[in-house]
Amino acid sequence: MFTKPTFLIDKEKAIKNIQKIIHKIEATNVDFRPHFKTHQSAEVGAWFRDFGIKKITVSSLDMAIYFAQNGWQNITWAFPINILEIDRINALAKSIKLNLLVENVEVIQFLADNLLYSASIFIKIDTGYGRTGVVWSDTAKIQAILELCNASEKLQAQGFLAHFGHTYQARGKTAIETIYQEGVQRLQRLKQHFVHDFPNLKISVGDTPSCSVLDSFEGVDEIRPGNFVYYDLMQWQIGACTLDEIAVAVACPIVAIHPERQEVVIHGGGVHFSKEFIEKNSKRIYGMIVENKGNKWGNIMENIYLKKLSQEHGIVQVNDAFLQKHKIGDVLKILPVHSCMTANLMRDYVVL
Repeated sequence: MFTKPTFLIDKEKAIKNIQKIIHKIEATNVDFRPHFKTHQSAEVGAWFRDFGIKKITVSSLDMAIYFAQNGWQNITWAFPINILEIDRINALAKSIKLNLLVENVEVIQFLADNLLYSASIFIKIDTGYGRTGVVWSDTAKIQAILELCNASEKLQAQGFLAHFGHTYQARGKTAIETIYQEGVQRLQRLKQHFVHDFPNLKISVGDTPSCSVLDSFEGVDEIRPGNFVYYDLMQWQIGACTLDEIAVAVACPIVAIHPERQEVVIHGGGVHFSKEFIEKNSKRIYGMIVENKGNKWGNIMENIYLKKLSQEHGIVQVNDAFLQKHKIGDVLKILPVHSCMTANLMRDYVVL
């Protein structure tokens, strides 16, 4: 019995999601470095390890330290370096193979002056997403970063790292593939520009939509998807997964019922789900309610959805048929819009 908001993982579905990506990669020469920011869990990480995965990606230094303490020895920290954390970076670089991410000359110079142990450097490249990174066409800045790496005994230029995050605005395989191919072509052009002086640079990319729908990753050396282990409603709307592949749900108790408004109130709000939403039929949806099947869950309940969130409250739109079957104290299971955010907020979970 789930007495408060509880993050549920369907292990069977998660394992199938991992297998699906691994089987696809086995047919290529591409390295697989899954992003662990989605689950942030030593236990879920062990499921990857069972498939022979030895290299991972994380999004924070805390996460890198956590997974290093759990035996992971080859970690890419895929976030621009925060120079204020140099003491902790040094402590971690002493004990594992650490790949760091930079996008400007100031930080690479700081690392050259302050890093006590060897680390590999990926240059963050913006291929069109527009969030962060050196614009792919700015070869002068990239040249300066590479030369500073080359001049340092402790820094090894690893290559170019990009995140095609604009695939999250795509709908369907064709749109996803168009973004992916444009990004890879720009990275390949960059690699060719520097191939004479830096012949061993690698290309690392990572986004779940591309890695889920494409069958070939020609032109890159490494992929780093993360969300695929759980998937969510956002990935479903994009076309990266089916509803049956979503491996997580949040169990939330009903605390109040308002039949005159055809609404129920659940204990489950923004501090559990985040406030990300998808739009369907001109409605904002913060989660979809699924049939309760004992320890698992079933199909989506049509026209029953999480319509509004405040800090602890969630408002669910219902109908008369729902009201006849449910009462205060019943527990609803809800598919999250963004499983990475939900997992991060919930912090712990129950494996089914």
